[in-house]
Amino acid sequence: NKSAVTEFILLGFGNGPELDYFLFLMFLSIYILTISGNIFILVLMVFSRHLHTPMYFFLGNLACLEICYSSNILPRMLFNYLGGDRSISVNGCFTQYYFFGCLAAAECYLLAVMSYDRYLAVCKPLHYPIRMTNKLCFQLGAASWISGFLSNSILTFLISNLDFCRPNKIDHFFCDSFPMLKLSCSNTHVTGLVTSVVAGVCSLPPFLLTFSSYLYIIITLMKIPSAVRRKKAFSTCSSHLIVVILFYWSILTVYVLPHRDIKMSPNKVFSVFYTILTPLVNPLIYSLRNKEVKEALQK
Repeated sequence: NKSAVTEFILLGFGNGPELDYFLFLMFLSIYILTISGNIFILVLMVFSRHLHTPMYFFLGNLACLEICYSSNILPRMLFNYLGGDRSISVNGCFTQYYFFGCLAAAECYLLAVMSYDRYLAVCKPLHYPIRMTNKLCFQLGAASWISGFLSNSILTFLISNLDFCRPNKIDHFFCDSFPMLKLSCSNTHVTGLVTSVVAGVCSLPPFLLTFSSYLYIIITLMKIPSAVRRKKAFSTCSSHLIVVILFYWSILTVYVLPHRDIKMSPNKVFSVFYTILTPLVNPLIYSLRNKEVKEALQK
């Protein structure tokens, strides 16, 4: 006996008026800081001429991506906690999942492109102006966005064609693929397999490229005899390295940890890092640890 599901219930982090009020204020503060910080980075990139370089072009793309990333998840959470209604329409859930997957994949590609940019700047400094041209920067940035949005289209199509039965409660704070697959009455073997393959294609090659780029960077830095020059060279890519570690550490933690029957899934907790906290800390890391951004702000 299947009953058509017209909406899902996002369980979030718990129930209760006091908890909802606290979570609303906390996530509202995070959202305001995230949007303000990333807009600040974008404005600084546009109006500071000496920041019109490949590195800051990619940083501007990352800031724009983080704004879209946060706006896809946090406003829905805020509405749920403010109104007490945790429901979301089926089509709305599919739409949120589509943009979440697209933006997550695009961020993987963009972080890999930024690591390649730092590799050329540190390991091939004489070839850097010739190789990293404005045309190539635009092509790499566009390829990151287009690849991300194309990669999740097939997954959203497959999930949207599944049959869903009650209970319609998603044990998460946003619409993700595996929590939705658990609610399906259809055979989800093929969809789960395709999801794993697409996730591997979107994350593994960019991760390997990022890892190999920083491996070459570290080897090159170790060959520099002067400690002062070595520190100065490493400062150009340390901020990006911190962002990469935060992003991939949280994603790998979500998919490596086993599922346990406890009140709050560890996957739900660690998902906060790459969906909410990473977009928040990106502008802080790049502004507070970057000398050129500080100089641009002073001017």
